[in-house]
Amino acid sequence: MRETRWLTESEQRIWRTYLLGAAELLERLDTGLRPYGLTLNEYSILVCLLESPGRRLRMSELADAVHQSRSRLTHTITRMELAGRVRRTTCGADRRGVWAELTEDGAALLDRAAPAHVASVRRHFVDAGAAEDFAALGRVFDAVLDVPRDDGTMAPRQLLRVAPSPTADADDTDDTDDTDDTDDTDDTDNALEPDDSGETGGTVAGTDRAADAARQAADAAHQAADAARRLSAATTS
Repeated sequence: MRETRWLTESEQRIWRTYLLGAAELLERLDTGLRPYGLTLNEYSILVCLLESPGRRLRMSELADAVHQSRSRLTHTITRMELAGRVRRTTCGADRRGVWAELTEDGAALLDRAAPAHVASVRRHFVDAGAAEDFAALGRVFDAVLDVPRDDGTMAPRQLLRVAPSPTADADDTDDTDDTDDTDDTDDTDNALEPDDSGETGGTVAGTDRAADAARQAADAAHQAADAARRLSAATTS
């Protein structure tokens, strides 16, 4: 039997601080979304759908993207569908498959909630410590994601897609003279594909840019909590 490598006092302190901090962070971010009638989980679902071609994903793909069980996601989507934020449709090629699709009301809600959520993420997470500590945190969780799970699979990384920051885009615009067409062209890389009606969603591109900034830190918090649960189970078993 392999000898147990018990945590040192310093390692215990860091580990327990992480567990408490991750739980506290998620609670604060969740609280910040309550005025908009959203949970952090629902916000992440809206962002994932917004970033997907046609603003939709198969339910199985969405479950992987937001790191949830199929049953839990089905329950959440049912609640969101009743609120008019998403809708489910049958996949044409595979009638057993189901799409989860973002509605215009869902996109508009995300547009309203994103600025406040970004401010909350920045206050409680990004700006809470020194810049070098924040960068080190990113390296730590990159390393966590590089370690295979016990079953040999790897953690999904689709949540780690990084989009240009709206602030950075604004700075670039200020430094250039011809901004009429250039910015619109650049934005198409992350713009949404038209839906079946041929409409692109009006304000959706702006929503996409705002939501991307929030997603970068919010998803890191979700990954942190998931890693905490797995590692806690491993150290107590």
